[in-house]
Amino acid sequence: MKIYTLKAKQNLPISLQEAWDFLSDPKNLKTITPDYMGFKIISGADRKMYAGQIIQYIVTPVAGIKTTWVTEITHSVDKEYFVDEQRFGPYALWHHKHFVKEIPGGVEMEDIIDYKVPFGILGQLVHPFLVKPKLKEIFDYREQKLTELFGTYEHPRKKQLELV
Repeated sequence: MKIYTLKAKQNLPISLQEAWDFLSDPKNLKTITPDYMGFKIISGADRKMYAGQIIQYIVTPVAGIKTTWVTEITHSVDKEYFVDEQRFGPYALWHHKHFVKEIPGGVEMEDIIDYKVPFGILGQLVHPFLVKPKLKEIFDYREQKLTELFGTYEHPRKKQLELV
């Protein structure tokens, strides 16, 4: 059994409250998901995020094949982190931790995803050229969209040095 890990970090020039308000609203997931994935929330996004929340989506990750994805928010600590776990969907395992913390001049957002592909050895064979690049593409898109929405982070020290 092979479990893969994807990590992504991004700094944004917004307050911790702004970051949390955006991230803890399940409806915003559509905004930061590529359009070609046909992301649509079926149910569960009528409230801000809370532990025990079940959210159902439809996504079209590959070759126009629609997939139902059901996740549960298993942990949530206000303005610190939340965890979503797949209950039904395209992965054999999906455990996604979202961390947010205040840093000088903004926030640092960090995603850590532990996942397992389905179909045993066949899934492992297609992982390097199908699954891994697709996930990278999705998180690159997410980073780009968050930068478009909230701006580019500049470290305050770097900014001061540029002014000197």
